[in-house]
Amino acid sequence: MDEQEIQRRRRDQEEEATRDRARLLGLPYLDTRGFELIVPLVPDLLTVQEMHENFTVPLQAGDDDTPYRLLVTSQTPNSWIKKLTERFSTDGKHVTFFLISKSAFRAFMLRYDPPKDIKYDDIRIASEGDSETIAEVSQTLNTVSTDKVFNFLIDQADKLGASDIHIENMREEIRIRMRVDGILHPVANIDKDRYRIFMGELSARADVSTASTKPQSGHMQQEIHRGGASHLLNIRVEMVPTMYGQDAVLRLFNFDETLLNLDLLGLSDNEMAIIREIISHPRGLVLMVGPTGSGKSTTLYSILNALNTTERKILTLEDPIEYGITGISQIPIHTNDGGSFAEGLRSVLRLDPDVVMVGEIRDQDTAKTAIQASITGHLVLSSFHANSTAAAFARMIDLIGTNPIFASSIRLLMAQRLVRKLAPNKKAYRPDAYTLDYLQRVLAGFENINWDTLQLYQPVPSDKYPFGFSGRTVLIEQLVVNEDIQAFLRGDVSEVNTQAIEYSAREHGMLTLEQKGCLAAIRGDTTLEEVSRVI
Repeated sequence: MDEQEIQRRRRDQEEEATRDRARLLGLPYLDTRGFELIVPLVPDLLTVQEMHENFTVPLQAGDDDTPYRLLVTSQTPNSWIKKLTERFSTDGKHVTFFLISKSAFRAFMLRYDPPKDIKYDDIRIASEGDSETIAEVSQTLNTVSTDKVFNFLIDQADKLGASDIHIENMREEIRIRMRVDGILHPVANIDKDRYRIFMGELSARADVSTASTKPQSGHMQQEIHRGGASHLLNIRVEMVPTMYGQDAVLRLFNFDETLLNLDLLGLSDNEMAIIREIISHPRGLVLMVGPTGSGKSTTLYSILNALNTTERKILTLEDPIEYGITGISQIPIHTNDGGSFAEGLRSVLRLDPDVVMVGEIRDQDTAKTAIQASITGHLVLSSFHANSTAAAFARMIDLIGTNPIFASSIRLLMAQRLVRKLAPNKKAYRPDAYTLDYLQRVLAGFENINWDTLQLYQPVPSDKYPFGFSGRTVLIEQLVVNEDIQAFLRGDVSEVNTQAIEYSAREHGMLTLEQKGCLAAIRGDTTLEEVSRVI
């Protein structure tokens, strides 16, 4: 989905919320998207300061035939509406107020009070060895005014689709890097005096201390305005003291509830059918495994959104809460301050939930409590750190031992990775003998592959796609628990290890992450090198 479509969806969602708000306030709602950039402005009716302070813009000045028409937002004070009513009703005319969205108000104010700020060049990601681009971006960041440089950096990171911003202290300068599509790229090397500005902003907005001698975590938000729409960026801040000062990593969460949708994850019809069949049952345990940054949280939230109906009570236990979802009760678990997922789970089960998501199973107590919940009428979703589904089972057995209750509770394990997706201008090539032999071993038994004409693809850098990639696509390994897998969990099988569990699952049709990755490379979705890097 391109950026324009995402912005359009965000604006649609905001207008719908404004329409609902208008009904509650008893005001007529007005969707201004068709004319907000072209309707003539009404000068001198209100001052620019009055418009800014009271979130009000004039649409039409009253004359003999028409009333005054004024546009207000949900932030406009009632006292101001009353004051305007009195001001413009003195000559016998009346005033009509319409409720508009915040994005609409900003669009009008950009015309009534156009920004006088300097336009800075957009940040660009440098390719390997491209010191010239790094120097240009460094110069830009060093010249952005002190009161805007921090917001500018976050806005540019969001525009580039970065998931993290790394601010790192070197001996003589500050290094800025951004993670885009899972790869960390150098962006700029800026003057040391910018360090004070960045740290001051983080201290004030994320509630962290620049003088701390211990690692810290914080949270902040920034509203991003682009293309006539806006969205809220949630930012998790991690800081750690180093030799030359505090290093910071800002993790950006571009929250948009409409995008937490199973249909947008890029899963195949078969993968989707398996998930929907499992979560249609009222009880059981579903585990998502994979390293940090593999998209586990997005998949779990999308499953929650699919289950989010008025008939179900859904609770989550999270450390920290990454996305706020309407209709779901989300409970923060502060593990750094002594809180635990197991204790929180035992507490929330008293609230009679239908679905519970536990942020992560980290210990035996949490594992046993989640298993107990899943056999007593609850659907439990959680994440677990392991490299594959079979490895997760082996680790869980090490954690809690062979357990008949676990065997009857666990229904599905999913391992996930994100690989960079090739841009459209990719180039096909015939793999060498070594690579072909590797693919034939990994995909042995696949009858619909023509090995004689098989092609792979490589990225072709361009101005639009400097690395030849565009976004990421998901690889997912699904292990559905059947009788044979349950035998491992109950202790009915003498040899319990990752290889034995994986062999049994593959006998029943499971495709491993490696196989999924090789198939994606053959389809031209990604490269074999990218699959190797990630898996």
